[in-house]
Amino acid sequence: MIRTEAIIGVCNVEKSSKWYQKLLGCKSNHGGQYFEILADQYETTILNLHKWEEHGHPTLNNPKMAENGLILYFRVDNLEEIWQNAKSLSAVIEEEPNLNQNSGRKEFSIRDIDNYYLIISL
Repeated sequence: MIRTEAIIGVCNVEKSSKWYQKLLGCKSNHGGQYFEILADQYETTILNLHKWEEHGHPTLNNPKMAENGLILYFRVDNLEEIWQNAKSLSAVIEEEPNLNQNSGRKEFSIRDIDNYYLIISL
């Protein structure tokens, strides 16, 4: 099995953790100021959060480059629920729910609290 477990740099790990938990209905599997593991109901890791400029990782040393070259793409089965969660979080809406003509899937796009671009798709 091959699985991607993305790690993103964030300004405030605990705040970002709570934000993603509310958005996606996931849970904390680690917790802390510097690193967090977020998992779904099956204990599968869906996202790791790492505090900017901690632990000397070369790609996590410059928060000004946070959004360059990265899209976090989440495939979900509860798109409408997550859309409502995004609105309740006052997420920056880049694109409202629509049918993507390329993929043929319903999706929407938002920004998280660290300005990462997220696509949420069925």
